[in-house]
Parts: sequence; C-alpha cells; structure tokens
Amino acid sequence: MPTLMPVVPPAADLSLAPRSARLGERAILVVLWLFAAVSIATTISIVFVLVEEGLQFFTQVSILEFFTDTAWRPFGDATSEAFRIGVLPLVSGTLLVAVIALLVAVPLGLASAAYLSEYASPRVRGVLKPALEVLAGIPTVVLGYFALTLVTPAIRTIFSPESISIFNALSAGLVVGVMVIPTVASLSEDALSAVPDGLRAASYGMGATKSVTIRRVLFPAALSGIVSAIILAMGRAIGETMIVAIAAGNLPTLTINPGSQIQTMTGYIVQAVGGEASRGSLTYNSIFAVGILLFLMTFALNILANVIVRRFREAYE
Repeated sequence: MPTLMPVVPPAADLSLAPRSARLGERAILVVLWLFAAVSIATTISIVFVLVEEGLQFFTQVSILEFFTDTAWRPFGDATSEAFRIGVLPLVSGTLLVAVIALLVAVPLGLASAAYLSEYASPRVRGVLKPALEVLAGIPTVVLGYFALTLVTPAIRTIFSPESISIFNALSAGLVVGVMVIPTVASLSEDALSAVPDGLRAASYGMGATKSVTIRRVLFPAALSGIVSAIILAMGRAIGETMIVAIAAGNLPTLTINPGSQIQTMTGYIVQAVGGEASRGSLTYNSIFAVGILLFLMTFALNILANVIVRRFREAYE
C-alpha cells in the first residue's frame, strides 16, 4: 500500500512581495536594531560610570577593608578614627530585608499561582490576575509610608515596643514581600499554565487529587519557571529603595535581628545622594562602590536564574 506523504506548501518568495512591503520590513528591522543598540549602549554606559567612579574610591580605601570591616561610617574626615568603611552592615541589612520579603512572597505567590492556574474559573482568573498585577504598580514611596504608619505600629502592638524599633527591618521586609508577590504569582502562574494538559490528565487518571497533582506533577514540571520567578523577586527585593529608606531606617548595623534599625545598600545611596557630599570626595565615591557591589549581586542572580532555567527546563512535544 503506498505511503501518503504530507503536502508541504512551497515557501513564500519574498522577492515577489510589493516594493512598499519590503521597504516597510527593512524599516522595522532598522528600528528594532536601534532599540536593541540603545539598550546595550545604556547598560555599557552605566557599568562604565560605576567602574570609573568606583575605582577612584578603591584607590583610597583597601578592598579588603571594604569587605571585612564591620562598621560603616563613611562621613566626615577619612583620617579620623571614627571613619569606618566596611560594607558588611549594608549587605547584611539588604539580605535581611530580602529574606523576610521572600518568606512572605514565595508562599503567598505560589499559592496564588496554583489557585489561578488550577482552581479559578476563566472568569475569576480574568478578574483576579489583573487585580493582582495592579499591586505591582503602586508607588513604592506609598508602600514605604504604609509600612511606617500602619505595619510598624501593628508589629509593635503584637510584640513589645522595646523589642521593635520604630524603624526596623521586619516592617520593611513584610511590605517589600507584599510588593513582590505579583512577580512570583504572575510568572509562576504562567509557568504552571504552560505545563501540557496531558500531564494533568495522566495524574488524574492515576487517581491523584488536584492538590497532589499540583505538588507532585505541576510544580516539578514548572520548576525552572518558578525558580526564575523567585530569583527575579529576590533581585527586586534587593534593589528596592524607597520602602527600606522610609521604614528600615538609616543606621547601618551588622545584625540578624529583624526588630532592629538597619540600613540597606540602596538606603545608603539615597542618604548619601540627599546629603552634601561634594563630587570627588570619598563619601561621594563610596556611592559608586556600593553601586558596583549591588550591580554584581543582581547580575549574579540573573546568571543563576539562567543556569537554573537551562538545567531544569522541561521540553514537551
């Protein structure tokens, strides 16, 4: 019996397209190339400025001292004994806020993603998902004052006021966590929705419940997308500025106590920029040194996300 071969339509000959269509395509390609070139040039310019100004800082301060000293007091005379330039308090404050934020955002974000993907009807999903994403559009300065005027008094009421400072890492971390919930929820929901329905049907056919299917089948299948969402949320939490500047305080302290006043790297940049540090001074150049470290941290997170996506990506046909 002869084998029936599929009929493949011939490829379109672009040379037969009207001249105006070809010119339009070329114009679009040129515009897209320009946009890509501008984004690359902007990134290179930012890195160049950071490195140029930061190197001036490290010509006066030892890199070893910068990474090992446990006090951060970059204001005043660099020759005085009170002058200390260790970045560890800023790094610890930044990571403390980021960890608290992830403890809030990851469970709530993944639960929201599972509900939107597997439980909500299309009508409910069409209402809740845009409403959830609107949360990401709230100005962070508003969230900062929300943390300071509502969340902090509530925390000080629950715990003793002596154990919770007016400015503290816990309040800032909780609100930053609320801010990044849409990032985790939206990207994780997209990853869960991309899992083929055949895996769901096979799980249900084995007698698994919907909750077991989500935990044992869908989450492992969408692991690369979920991990990428979490890392992206962590990067945003590390780079958050106004919430921590308003609610966490400006006292660089090397501590893991969430009730203490701390200062993050972005919070210090805001404080130093708003001060009277003259251009070329050591205090002014320290802004760029902290900026380089912040850039390297977020860049490392992006690389880690790419590695995890390539390692755990599932390909379905």
